[in-house]
Amino acid sequence: MTDLTMWLEATGALAGAGGLGYAKVRAPRVYWPLVGMPVTWGRFTLSYRSTMDVCGLTVQPSGLRAFMTRSVARREVQPVPPKIRRVRGTSTGLRVTLRLPAGLEPADVIASSERLRHAWGVHSVTVAETKPGFVELRMTGYDVLRRVRMPRKARPHGMAVPVAVREDGTAFERDYRKAPMALTLGANHSGKSMYQRNLIKGLAQLPVALVGVDCKRGVEQSAFAHRLSALVTNPDDAASLLGVLVAEMEDRFDLLSRHGVSDLWELPAELQPVPVVVLVDEVAELFLISSKKDEERRERIVTALIRLAQMARAIGIYLEICGQRFGSDLGKGATMLRAQLTGRVVHRVNDKQTAEMGLADVAPDAVPAASLIPMNRPGTAVAADSSGGWSKIRTPNTSRDEVVAVCREFAHLVPDLPFLDPFRPYVPAPVPAAGPSLLKPRPVTE
Repeated sequence: MTDLTMWLEATGALAGAGGLGYAKVRAPRVYWPLVGMPVTWGRFTLSYRSTMDVCGLTVQPSGLRAFMTRSVARREVQPVPPKIRRVRGTSTGLRVTLRLPAGLEPADVIASSERLRHAWGVHSVTVAETKPGFVELRMTGYDVLRRVRMPRKARPHGMAVPVAVREDGTAFERDYRKAPMALTLGANHSGKSMYQRNLIKGLAQLPVALVGVDCKRGVEQSAFAHRLSALVTNPDDAASLLGVLVAEMEDRFDLLSRHGVSDLWELPAELQPVPVVVLVDEVAELFLISSKKDEERRERIVTALIRLAQMARAIGIYLEICGQRFGSDLGKGATMLRAQLTGRVVHRVNDKQTAEMGLADVAPDAVPAASLIPMNRPGTAVAADSSGGWSKIRTPNTSRDEVVAVCREFAHLVPDLPFLDPFRPYVPAPVPAAGPSLLKPRPVTE
């Protein structure tokens, strides 16, 4: 009986260990709160001071504190690490708020993030400045970009659309109020189209006008015609559409001038024009020409894009430009246009120069990260903006049919904009499903 009991206990222990190992690999969202978070929290608590010391994140205490330590506490004066203000667990990691002592700045903690990651045995450590003198360590216990799942609270709101997940488990939002113009780069099969698909899915649920520019004969965007206010599929129509948008921009500036305001959102709600988001699928098709007779059309397109990128933010017209490559080799005006695009998202690229085109002028530190994105991780990208900050993101796998269904569901949100009527895409009428015939067959006799 004793042998049987020991055998059962040993079998149970092995099964439990095997179950934990399986959960760690296959179900990290289950393993982390049960095992990973308590172990990491304990390791962090026990080794915090020594880790900060060896990572160079301690400073000498003030004169008064050193005097009190020697005279009252009768202890040796030791360097002071950042003070822990708050520790809380999340479904993907730990959040630790630190009060930086005099002599340390957030850049010092950011420079040591890789060493902190290895010291505490977590997947990644990112540092965010919450307010002057305070930083938040965002530790991720496992690779949240392996199987992307958007946070439950991530919903389109205002002019912000959640389109991806950051490596710290938070949602990456495309906020048009903060970054009105954006550039998305990526090679074939890098996930660039998936990023745009998630963006359209979110924008379709907002009261905005969506304008598609897809010079690949509409193969990418024509399926979303139910929610598009305009769609052009060749450079000639694109030149006409962009000219109409420039004219609309000038009319909206006249409206702002009459009411003495400088921004669309300062107008009374009943007078605010509908925001317009222009989605350019492949920008190179608007720049490249095959003969000299196309030069005049190209000049009109480039001039209109630059004018919109420079001034249209104030009147609610936003550009979302995608391409495989976007540099001076496209021709005159490309570099000037790129300089106006604040938001940058770079997927896997074929060469380092393309990554530099998208990131070097806003976040140089992000270029190596974008150059090392593996081919087996489609949808992974580096997102940056003019503030210099950047993060690694990945878009969830969203099927084309799912986006089409959302566009049909919210087709009633297509605004009435007469200036876009000539470019309104054709939407076929729904075909009724075949049902049983109501006529009874009558036998034919000779």
